[in-house]
Amino acid sequence: MRPQLLGALAALAWGAMAGGVSAQAFTPVEGDVDLGAFETSSGATIPDLKMHYRTLGQPVSDGSGRVTNAVLLLHGTGGTGAQFLSPQFAGELFGPGQPLDTARYFVIMPDNLGHGASSKPSDGPAAAFAEYGYADMVEAQRRMLSEGLKVDRLRLILGTSMGCMHIFVWGTTHPDAADALMPMACQPTQIVGRNRLWRTMLKDAIRADPDWSAGNYVEQPVGGLRTAVNLLLLAGSAPMAMQVDLATPETVDGYLQTQLERRLPVLDANDLWYQVNASWDYDPSANLERMTAPTVWINSADDFINPPELGLAEQFAPRMANVSYRLIPNSADGKGHGTHTWARFWKDDLVGLLQRTER
Repeated sequence: MRPQLLGALAALAWGAMAGGVSAQAFTPVEGDVDLGAFETSSGATIPDLKMHYRTLGQPVSDGSGRVTNAVLLLHGTGGTGAQFLSPQFAGELFGPGQPLDTARYFVIMPDNLGHGASSKPSDGPAAAFAEYGYADMVEAQRRMLSEGLKVDRLRLILGTSMGCMHIFVWGTTHPDAADALMPMACQPTQIVGRNRLWRTMLKDAIRADPDWSAGNYVEQPVGGLRTAVNLLLLAGSAPMAMQVDLATPETVDGYLQTQLERRLPVLDANDLWYQVNASWDYDPSANLERMTAPTVWINSADDFINPPELGLAEQFAPRMANVSYRLIPNSADGKGHGTHTWARFWKDDLVGLLQRTER
């Protein structure tokens, strides 16, 4: 099997558990912002919300003291900000002369609410943790930036999968927050159809496991988590690449067994359920005309989660005055949904966006 396919699929392609791979050349500064009691949009409270972040580079301020070079990178469901340190991302973007050269930009990579080292159910509250949505996650990002890092405007927001959807929330609720936006691997509309179906199946599998014990389990509900990993692997798959590289029954079965052995020990059932459930409030479609920042929106043709044949990009892109949309073609070298983390597929689009919005 080609190493590049292993790398793409090993990350479950859409962001889950992607925080375990890092490029040694880039060592971020890590920190936490304590946001105190955080009231969610549904009226529940997270008593002491901590937002963890990683940064590369240094902030540069103008004469008024405003930071002018901050770039916010938003990860996918189940991931962390560390996913952006992977060689296929950082190695293409962060080095000298590269598009997000950290000698020029202050790159901010948070672990979003419910993920990584930020506040999440497995920290103690378990299933008593307040259910959160994407609006809450974006508000936590905004407050982390303004209260903790003293950043009130961004040079760029780039987001993948869930982070892509967060950009459409940013763009429709805080249209002046960034000079440029680059959402990748999502649609700017409510999650319905097959996309909601597989997510609901995943959540149901976790809570239907007898070992789930209403979220107060002593041992992880492995049966439910096994089904969850299976669904994540399908959702993140690259069909043409898999057909070539998993070309015999033995390689398919061996691949699945390897993935289960690697994934199951690092999952927490409550964390994953909350992470997948968080899209419950997502639907920016009514307010897309509010998005005014120059935007490059990228999807890929081999994406199980966002299949292009639905025609959603053609439906919604014309309503955003300053957006350009590109669909990366399907190929045997494709990464499925995980194309968003392989910068070589789209870094020229990023270069063009940064040039077009240079101040």
